Amino acid sequence: MSSDHAPSFTHPANWWHRLDDGRLQCDLCPRDCRLHEGQRGLCFVRQRLGEGLVLTTYGRSSGFCIDPIEKKPLNHFHPGSSVFSFGTAGCNLACKFCQNWDISKSREMDKLQDSASPERIAQVAKAAGCRSVAFTYNDPVIFAEYAMDTADACHALGLETVAVTAGYIHAEPRRAFFAKMDAANVDLKAFTETFYHEQTGSHLAPVLETLQHIHHETRCWLEITTLLIPGLNDGDAELQALTQWVAKELGPDVPLHFSAFHPDYKLDDLPPTPPATLRRARQIALANGLHHVYVGNVHDVEGDTTFCPKCHAALIERDWYDIQTYQLTPEGSCPHCGAGIAGRFDARFGGSFGRHRIPMRVAM
Repeated sequence: MSSDHAPSFTHPANWWHRLDDGRLQCDLCPRDCRLHEGQRGLCFVRQRLGEGLVLTTYGRSSGFCIDPIEKKPLNHFHPGSSVFSFGTAGCNLACKFCQNWDISKSREMDKLQDSASPERIAQVAKAAGCRSVAFTYNDPVIFAEYAMDTADACHALGLETVAVTAGYIHAEPRRAFFAKMDAANVDLKAFTETFYHEQTGSHLAPVLETLQHIHHETRCWLEITTLLIPGLNDGDAELQALTQWVAKELGPDVPLHFSAFHPDYKLDDLPPTPPATLRRARQIALANGLHHVYVGNVHDVEGDTTFCPKCHAALIERDWYDIQTYQLTPEGSCPHCGAGIAGRFDARFGGSFGRHRIPMRVAM
């Protein structure tokens, strides 16, 4: 925790209470940061000012960009569409392998170069032809108030919303946050408490609770990503346990993405994930009954393709983020055997946005 002057952009924060010793406890996530006047939580963006907590990054962003939805990654949520993406700064985890560490670990407010109201974000995304808006790059649960207000503005214009998150959040804010999300990709970073404690400074159980809540108690479409790090979370026993848990607790139709690690941040001395490791993980997941298992951060057309779980026909063939063929019926079914494919699909396929990445500037 640290103490300094408030930045220009603050907004009243939800989910906190006063302790008997006069400190204020943030109840957003399981860290339960207890704050004296001026102190910030570990996430750095939630701060005590006077007799309340504020979000210091409301209306501020580290940048805006139009991405393919498959980059989130979401393969069963309006495939081929574009998504208006943005994040802020800070994070409530301490991952040693963070791929966006310059944003998520930032303690410098000058990283937040763009500013925009929720209404303005929705307007620009709509004008750009995007199907949805994604809260990403850093974890949106720490700027929940901003994300939720933006979700309301998006829904008012017919846009959907996406949360890319580690899912480290308490039950009450979890219910409020995901009630406003149309899709989520949750990072299930490993399947051992040891990994979560040593590599992320957090705990596994709250993440599993988030996954179960999203899938069973909301209308939010769910996909999962696990970054496989050589020697840390890529063993057969852990992959068996992880994929069996997903199949049992969430069901076979929740898509699971295995992504390749590249040396970065505090784990820059480890090798990249071999493609063979991703293929092995995918085969373990398929053998345990999961229907839709993908690989990421490597070139693997088979591992990017959506197959029918019944007749095994290739229905959506992808090369990286490019959709090569799309064979789903308007109802989202296999044209060969009639089996329904889990996901959110448009009645008319709008084409592939592809690998484009378009930086945007958004004014208040």
